[in-house]
Amino acid sequence: MKLEMNEISLAFPGVKALEQAEFEAESGEIHALIGANGAGKSTLMNVLAGVHQANSGTIKINGELVEIGTPKQALAYGIQLVHQEVDMALFPELTVTENVLSTQLITQKPLFLSWSAMHRRAEQALRELDVDIPVKKRVMDLTLAEKQLVLLARALATECRILILDEPTAPLSNSETAALFRVVKTLKERGLLLVFISHRLQELLDHCDHITVMRDGKHVLKQAANQLTTGAIVEAMLGKKMEAQFPDVPRTRGAEWLRTEHLSDHKRVKDVSIRLHQGEIVGLAGLVGAGKTELCKLLFGAARSRSGTITIKGKTARLRSPHEAVKKGMALVPEERRKEGIFVEETVARNVTAVSLANFTTVGAFLKERAEGERAEEVVSQLGIKTPSLLTKVRTLSGGNQQKIAIGKWMIDDADIYLFDEPTKGIDVGAKRDVYQLIARLAARGKAVLFASCELAEVIGLSDRIYVMYDGKIAQEVAPDRTTEEALLHLATGGAVHD
Repeated sequence: MKLEMNEISLAFPGVKALEQAEFEAESGEIHALIGANGAGKSTLMNVLAGVHQANSGTIKINGELVEIGTPKQALAYGIQLVHQEVDMALFPELTVTENVLSTQLITQKPLFLSWSAMHRRAEQALRELDVDIPVKKRVMDLTLAEKQLVLLARALATECRILILDEPTAPLSNSETAALFRVVKTLKERGLLLVFISHRLQELLDHCDHITVMRDGKHVLKQAANQLTTGAIVEAMLGKKMEAQFPDVPRTRGAEWLRTEHLSDHKRVKDVSIRLHQGEIVGLAGLVGAGKTELCKLLFGAARSRSGTITIKGKTARLRSPHEAVKKGMALVPEERRKEGIFVEETVARNVTAVSLANFTTVGAFLKERAEGERAEEVVSQLGIKTPSLLTKVRTLSGGNQQKIAIGKWMIDDADIYLFDEPTKGIDVGAKRDVYQLIARLAARGKAVLFASCELAEVIGLSDRIYVMYDGKIAQEVAPDRTTEEALLHLATGGAVHD
């Protein structure tokens, strides 16, 4: 089977998303589609999946023109899209079985249901992924990685010919990523066409057959993966050579602003003792499930500690809610930005000022919209957020710009202690560099920064000190200039601690 998308153009209000875009691929291959945030890759695949309707252009399957105007029509051609933001694509109150088979339940609307047969079908789809998840468990009780695998199982439970995977490895650990690619290669051998969208360039070079690069809504490169390098891909994505990735911004370490002693929630965080100083970036390295996210939420009052202490600027703090943490000068940029970090259906201006609305209200809670807009404009300009206007809804922006907004909303409130949980997940190399520069500037201004990430290279490149987490505990504190990615991975997977 051959897929051809020719001269696809699509414009949203104030934004030209696709301009004469081209994409061509064949069954039995893993084809990477990559580009900077806003390049149009996800939009192009949403056109193929019937989520968006192109203003012009054609789609051919095996040389025949096809009309795809709705997701249902795409399903009829065997086209499945696995979305990047898992929580936006699943039904959290329903079971794994109901989520895996939701496509059939919605499209076929059966009069009678055999729950035993449905459970068996869901288990079969999960077995194809070599995954053991209880099918009667509610999705809201799963980990982020398990939710991603449920989405994959849902796609495999249908008659799928073209499988589009949008950032599928972003929430997965190394072992889970390896398991996913084993499944992907099996599906390739069965004759499926797999379109793989990812910002992890090395995994694309390792596992994909061809790579198509988009920039500014257009196709700029298609080549066999084994003929490309990461440098060549980055240059095609950005239209220029990549500058030094990690900023060299002078900063001075000051007083201790945050300390934990034997902090624990008796579940995912166990006996954690760390310290964080003014003007310092401290890396928190660890694989998916190590407890980094849970620790950040404990520090921000979004989860309740069971034992241990938190000290902020020399005073013991009892943080029973995020509101109390904010009052003490703390800010959290969460891992799941669309679920917890931004209001996707609100405007750019309203998101940027969300934390500090009290600064723009009068007696009687009337909003001073002009003042709000002026301050939001300053933040948008300062962070280089690309948006048609302040009134644009955040859901229409690229992942990198959404992440800048998730950070920018704390700039007006001017917090002292910033907690970043996987801040570069799902954004391209250019947007990552912007985030690194922003974090470095915060530290240079005297802010204290805790930077949690499973991307070990960026932890080494950005941090002044590094704590490595494994199984909810701090395995070791290391100096960035005296370690390597291999050494961090050794500690992050439970390897022996070295002096």
